[in-house]
This record gives sequence, structure tokens and C-alpha cells, in this order.
Amino acid sequence: MVVEGLGLVLAAGIFTAVVCGLGTLPFFFVDDISDRVTVVLWGLAGGIMLFASLFGFVVEGLEEGTLTQVGTGLLVGVGLVIVADRLISDYEFQPREIPDADFRKLVLIVGILTVHSFPEGVALGVAFADLGVDGDLVVAGLAVPALAVFITVAISIQNIPEGLAVAIPLHTYGLPNWKIFGWAVFSSIPQPIGAGVAFVFVSVAREFLPFGFGFAAGAMIYLVLHDIFPEALDHGAELRGGGRRELVVGIVLGVAIMLPVLLLTE
Repeated sequence: MVVEGLGLVLAAGIFTAVVCGLGTLPFFFVDDISDRVTVVLWGLAGGIMLFASLFGFVVEGLEEGTLTQVGTGLLVGVGLVIVADRLISDYEFQPREIPDADFRKLVLIVGILTVHSFPEGVALGVAFADLGVDGDLVVAGLAVPALAVFITVAISIQNIPEGLAVAIPLHTYGLPNWKIFGWAVFSSIPQPIGAGVAFVFVSVAREFLPFGFGFAAGAMIYLVLHDIFPEALDHGAELRGGGRRELVVGIVLGVAIMLPVLLLTE
């Protein structure tokens, strides 16, 4: 069952990675994206990830195990992202302050989101833990759990603003749009990798499933509070109110989008 399901999980991860490229599409039609729209999009991504973490992974984890198991996983998930942040802490993500198209810096900018996409892939893989065991949707002869559908939709939607975050600096450097699209997709390649590893692990060692749900939730919540929301406010620094109003609008939109998805996948 693990082998049969792995292909479907990898396909879901590849799909979310390709969707990240959609964030670059505005530059195929316009030369610039306003800070106001950018802040709203980041708020949208953060709202979706928080909603999916709390009402998807945490709730599911508590149904599978104890508060201690889920809480331990959550803390370890936070720790993983902190380590990832430390690895890239020597570089400040401020693409608009970089005057020249330096290849090393371009790779570093994309690398920031590439490192952060791995925990999202882990979250996706954990969501597929009950593949073939529980679920009303049947794909390739396998019952797909509702949580997997919910998390796949959530990560796909929030990947669009991440694609835009990759596109903004690369566009200012004058790269062709098709290359920008490619870099955006590349930045999410760790998602199918993380999804495959996490799926195999929780499928073989199901006693770690509550821990896995907590781990995925912790990683995503930390990403939102430490990276996504601050990034949004950086873009909105020149707006009235520092972009806080636009950030709240984005968060509300994210919750409004995911609430019916949650209800439909219950």
C-alpha cells in the first residue's frame, strides 16, 4: 500500500510545486505589482496556512493521539524551521535593495523559499497518512483522506504568493518571464521530496502519526508568524498603517476560502 500510494503523494507534491509558478503569471501581463496587493496576498497565504494547521493538523492529531504527543511534535516542527532560518540568517531578504543581477544572490533569494518549502512538503505527506484506509474520494483505486484534499488545496493556494515573492526580485533583474516561472517552481521542489519522505515514515511507523500531525502544524505556524507575516509588513511599510489593514484583509480572505473547503471535506 505504501508503494502504491507514494506515486499519488509525489504527484500531489509536484502539483503544489507547479502551482507556485502561477505566482509569476502577473509579470507576463504587467511590469509591477503594487505593495498593497502583495501584502494582501501574503496575508492570504498566512491565513490559509494557520487555518489548515489549527483546524486540519492539530484537530486530526488530537483525534489520533494525546495532547502531549501533538504538542511535542509541534515543538519539534518549530525547532526544524528555526534551524533552517539559522542556516540562512546571514542574508537579509530585501531584493529591492540589491542593485545588480548577481547570480549568487539570485540563488540565495530563491534558496530562502526553497528551504522553507520542505516543511510544507512534510505537512502534505503527513496529511496522506490514511491513504487507502479512509476517504470518500477515490483516485487511482485508492481512498484519499479528506485531510489530504484539504491540505493539498491549502498549500497550493498559499504557494501562489510564494511564487510572487520569488518573481519580484528576479523580475527587477530583468530575467525572462519563462525563467522566472522556472525558478518559482524550482523553489518548491522540496515539497514533493518532503511529502514522499513523510508519507513513507508515518505509513510505516503509524504510532508516530499524532507526533507527525503536530510536527506539520508547528512548522507551518512558525513559518507564518516568523516569516510570512513579517514579510508582508515589510512590503507594506510605506502604506498607511504600515500595511496592517491589508494584512488583515488577506488573512480574512484566506480563512473565508478555506472554511468551505473544510466543510466540504468533512
